[in-house]
Amino acid sequence: MPSNKKEGIIFGLFMCFGMVLIMSVYNTALHGLSTFTVGSAMIQFVITFIVAFIAESFVEPIARKFVVSLPFDKSKEINFIVAFAFCMVPIMVLIMSVYGVILTALMTGIEGSIFTTYFKTVGLNFIVALPSQLIIVGPISRKLLAKYIKPITQKPELNE
Repeated sequence: MPSNKKEGIIFGLFMCFGMVLIMSVYNTALHGLSTFTVGSAMIQFVITFIVAFIAESFVEPIARKFVVSLPFDKSKEINFIVAFAFCMVPIMVLIMSVYGVILTALMTGIEGSIFTTYFKTVGLNFIVALPSQLIIVGPISRKLLAKYIKPITQKPELNE
């Protein structure tokens, strides 16, 4: 887990990259490849990544404060990780599903009610986002942070 602001930003970038990648692939498969081109996919990925990172920047501090206030054994890091995911993922799914519905409306159009489409999108996204966060993206992001970033951001100890 990040131990300072710089590590927190880098960790957030890792998390956003992984989640946007998985959710983009999932939603592309869900909606079909009819309008898929590599160029449009890359542009869409970059825009989605930016939107997700901005959303995460607002949601993360609120979710962290809420998790810290919950009554559970915080001495085990896994408890905090799971509680944080259960707070963070639903909020991000609600926000990013708005973005997804808007993107779908612009690219292919929406049949029927926009509210029905939104709630269907939320449900479909949540069932993939939570397991992806807990099983794939979270562990990989924490390993990347521990292996490559923490050694750089930690001050070397002076041995005298």
